[in-house]
Amino acid sequence: MTPRGWALLTLVGLAVALAVTAALLIPWQRPPAPRADQLAALRALPVEQVARGRAFHGALRPAGWSALAVGLVVALVLGLTPIGGRLVEVVGRPFGGHWVAQAVLGGLAVLLLADLLTLPLAAWRHTVLTRYGLSTQGWGGWAVDLLKSYAVSAVIGALVLLGFYSVVRLAPRWWWAFGAAGAAGLVVLLSFVLPVLVEPVFNRFTPMEPGPLRSELMSLAARDGVPVRDVLVADASRRTRAVNAYVSGLGPTRRVVVYDTLLREATPEEVTSVVAHELGHAKDRDVWVGTLVGALGAAAGVVALYLVGSWPPLLRLAGVDSIAQPRAFPLLIALITVAGLVATPVQALVSRRVEARADAHALALTGDPTTFEAMQRRLAGVNLADPDPPRWEYLWSASHPSTVERMAAARAYAREIGR
Repeated sequence: MTPRGWALLTLVGLAVALAVTAALLIPWQRPPAPRADQLAALRALPVEQVARGRAFHGALRPAGWSALAVGLVVALVLGLTPIGGRLVEVVGRPFGGHWVAQAVLGGLAVLLLADLLTLPLAAWRHTVLTRYGLSTQGWGGWAVDLLKSYAVSAVIGALVLLGFYSVVRLAPRWWWAFGAAGAAGLVVLLSFVLPVLVEPVFNRFTPMEPGPLRSELMSLAARDGVPVRDVLVADASRRTRAVNAYVSGLGPTRRVVVYDTLLREATPEEVTSVVAHELGHAKDRDVWVGTLVGALGAAAGVVALYLVGSWPPLLRLAGVDSIAQPRAFPLLIALITVAGLVATPVQALVSRRVEARADAHALALTGDPTTFEAMQRRLAGVNLADPDPPRWEYLWSASHPSTVERMAAARAYAREIGR
């Protein structure tokens, strides 16, 4: 069988493995959140809070959708015309057109160009965040964070590009197989190292101070049977007034992170409710499952790029002979961008189901639906959430159940336990 035949067979196998993993490990059934309860919860929220949240998201929407459109257009223009290949050539020319220069510097130039063209829209978004009081950053701090993000992306991108095109040169007929294995391995590696090496670039993390709250949170984790390395506090207040908490890392790097803004805005009982939600992610191994699904998806993506990218009409549009040459990197980015747009609503659906299960875990662990609902009201108010967003936007990109869905789930649980 030819390498292309093996690639097709591998893609089918990865797709089956991904489907089985998703069917078995993703919680497709979600806790009840009756629409009647959602509407009652919406009426219980202050009218001014709802209006402000909707106005805020209405102000953000043009910048967000414009950035999406600009990014797509740039990717298609660079990838489906010879322009992208010429850009890679020009960047590599001062280095004699060496393949390393084209692969690394040319590839980074393609990525940077798209970022620079959407930079005014990112600035527009920051202006909206500042106007509504959610951002505490001045333009200087915003610019520093942006440069940090570019630097981290450049380092990771350079290593990936060098590794990928080195494999292509060493195994020109079977690079897709090694590339798929490398992509899957990279997803797993980043799940371990990002919390330790990258997150501290943007925030300072300190152990939560000893006291009744820390003792309660560690006791909660022990009672839940979840080994947690530590509960850390992130200095999020230096850039935002939003409140949040999350769990990250795998194995020895797993930790629960609480924003300092959450400790400032919420009661201890509400903080406990939020952490109980995060413990739900750890209990159900959501990071592990996400890593596994991501690894399978990345491997399948590399094989699919090999198969689709070798289609002659696409190569002619891009003005390249092979998808594996550095000049074809813009074509790869175009295909990845389109695939990402197609996958967005599926990823959002999966995320909402996972988050709904973590909510159910928090309710069961604390047995306190009243505090859970109060915390959702506080989260919506401080974070300027739209408690009941437009259906099309919710289905497209919402990573969490809406505020009224979460409040309705708490009310349904309260009826279930007779409270």
